[in-house]
Amino acid sequence: MQRARLTYKGAFHHVMNRGHGGENVFPDDGAKARFLEILEASSILHKMRVFVYCVMDNHYHLILQNSSGKLSEFMKQLNGEYGAYYRRRAGGSGYVFQGRFKSTLIQEDMYMTVAVVYALLNPERAGVVRSPWRYEWSSIREYFDESSETFLDGEFVRDLFGEKSVLKDLLREWRSRDLSVKTTRLGDVLGDERFIESAMRKFDRRKRGSESKRRRIQEFDFEPAEKVIRDFEKRISRSIKKIDTSTRAGTRLRAELLVLLKERAGLAYTEIVRYAPFRSLKHYSLGQLYRRAKARTRKLE
Repeated sequence: MQRARLTYKGAFHHVMNRGHGGENVFPDDGAKARFLEILEASSILHKMRVFVYCVMDNHYHLILQNSSGKLSEFMKQLNGEYGAYYRRRAGGSGYVFQGRFKSTLIQEDMYMTVAVVYALLNPERAGVVRSPWRYEWSSIREYFDESSETFLDGEFVRDLFGEKSVLKDLLREWRSRDLSVKTTRLGDVLGDERFIESAMRKFDRRKRGSESKRRRIQEFDFEPAEKVIRDFEKRISRSIKKIDTSTRAGTRLRAELLVLLKERAGLAYTEIVRYAPFRSLKHYSLGQLYRRAKARTRKLE
């Protein structure tokens, strides 16, 4: 009997799978491109937030959030559809990937930052390229390119690093370092002891039944943007269309609304700019506003 995976709705993961027996199951650009097409379709269908991908010749890395709670279904479709494609193309029979995918639960903040850097460094560490920026089949160039259109949640990664120079510095720093992954009774975890204890409790709640399931749904599901805005307008006693962003008070209200729309409604910056207080701004400028608002909140705590 297979062991249940350490995951829960909203959990962050580093996922990796390798070709069976080390086989080069992504032998050329066409195969890698097909895998990314399936990854995009699967992530949309199962509502998974994908932040990072790196497709090598014989394995792949993903960093994602189990935002719908359907990680297993998502991975089954991803590996199954690509496996069928590969077998049609290469012939033969049998497994394409080596058993179950490997999954490491990741704590947010610095642990997530390190996991992203580690995944993006794979081509350089494997000796395929001299710089990760030169590798075509990773997501490394999709975060700070304003013209890039992708299925990835690049905003999440931009918010982690803030600036491209920070990502570059960390890539240099981690070239020869390994992740400090801890092994638990339910799987691998990248995080501190408090996070591990919390993750185990959430996982055990998930296994126990319906009441804890309702709590998790309330904890991780996004709210409709219209409800978030209505609640905000009720609290400030005015319409968001009446916020005067030429004043200090108005800019603070706009920043507060930005955080709510991003964290409670789960909106992307390209969606947020459609609302009244943000229409004069470019979507790529909202990341900086969001980071400032979060920094101000932390100072007040």
